[in-house]
Amino acid sequence: MDYKKLTLMTDFYELTMANGYFENGLKDEEAYFDMFFRRVPEGGGFAIMAGVEQLIDYLKNLSFDNQDIEFLRSKGIFSEEFLDYLRDFKFTCDVWAVPEGTPIFPNEPIVTVRGPVIQAQFIETMVLITINHQSLIATKANRIVRAAQGRAVMEFGSRRAQGYDGALYGARAAYIGGCVGSACTLAEKEFGVPALGTMAHSWIQMFPTELDAFRAYARTYPDSCTLLVDTYNTLKSGVPNAIKVFEEEVVPRGFRPAGIRIDSGDITYLSKEARKMLDDAGFSDCKIVASNSLDDQIIRELLLEGARIDLFGVGERLITSKAEPVFGGVYKLVAVEKDGEIVPKIKVSDNIGKITNPGYKDLWRLFDNETGKAIADLITLKGEVIDESQPYELFDPEFTWKRKIVSNFTAKKLQVQIFDKGKCVYQGPRLKDIRTYCKEQIDTLWDEVKRFENPHNYYVDLSLPLWELKERLLHSY
Repeated sequence: MDYKKLTLMTDFYELTMANGYFENGLKDEEAYFDMFFRRVPEGGGFAIMAGVEQLIDYLKNLSFDNQDIEFLRSKGIFSEEFLDYLRDFKFTCDVWAVPEGTPIFPNEPIVTVRGPVIQAQFIETMVLITINHQSLIATKANRIVRAAQGRAVMEFGSRRAQGYDGALYGARAAYIGGCVGSACTLAEKEFGVPALGTMAHSWIQMFPTELDAFRAYARTYPDSCTLLVDTYNTLKSGVPNAIKVFEEEVVPRGFRPAGIRIDSGDITYLSKEARKMLDDAGFSDCKIVASNSLDDQIIRELLLEGARIDLFGVGERLITSKAEPVFGGVYKLVAVEKDGEIVPKIKVSDNIGKITNPGYKDLWRLFDNETGKAIADLITLKGEVIDESQPYELFDPEFTWKRKIVSNFTAKKLQVQIFDKGKCVYQGPRLKDIRTYCKEQIDTLWDEVKRFENPHNYYVDLSLPLWELKERLLHSY
């Protein structure tokens, strides 16, 4: 995709701080930042990492052109020396991230940035925009896909998205989360997300009768004929006319009907009755598609009521994550370097949930070797070694008397390096492979973690050295 210049897509205080760092002789001071989030949207048991590819594109193209410099000069608050620095700006940070499609949990570092403080601070806004948005939509899409219980889910939300970027990147994220395709044509051109769709009610209304509209569509697309049956009367007109056209236009051409779509009314009742009518006509292989303001909760209710639906088209409540439209990731300073020594930093708050985990860290996931299931995630100080041949004691970092000794496990580092001194060193997988990986990784979670209501609390623990460091800093402040 042609890159859109996004250098100034940043909160203005990133620039005021950058100028301040420059003026105070701190521009080359090494700083460490972590991105993490504090809670899973909608009270879910896990979220899904997404957006790394777009973060890479942004960092590869990060520079200030003459128009940027002139605009900043017009603000009247930046020194000429600082503007000269920006004119010659070159990104030189190290960046690590959890791969896309990985289940992620609160308070663990999903992106880590190390480098000169001006640079590491400046990219905060775009790190958060990119990862927050796509992780939110991938997480919501996966809730909907799991609610559908094996039935295909199509993302139909482009027209209700918050802008065209929301539609495009939302379609990408929804595909990672498990949707089979999107109504967004550009998403297939740019990312390979299958573009899907048939007709609107306006197609039916453009013809003298519903039957004429169905005939015209069937003659044009006999090999993939899905008809929208609820324009006038689903059971008295739409389905009977669809059956007639299937018999007269589709089957004689050597094809089978693809499906019918219901977009309004009592979908449970209509789908049951439509299923009987199609089966009686010899079209038991004809799929029933449902759309109309669906989400995971409504889909679960439809299936509990026995709705006969084979595919779901989900729009506005997916592409906007309407139930909870904010992911809430944050970007915090966790360490600086002084004379080659890493000095941990902590943010303290009366709200316990806002106290940060200090220091330069690694993130691990521990897997049970017998079941293949994830046991817990563990945050350690950089360089700590986990000996898989020995039992390892996990403990709750807040309720420290809650402890568990694990053995016969495999410990896997979750972050991968994507930039080394400003050079991209990561070759991202194909999008369809990310989607497959996402499904595989979700399968490693226990069903209790995947519950929609009151999921099991998956543990994200701290190593003893990290916990002790955090306690020392807390007491020192």
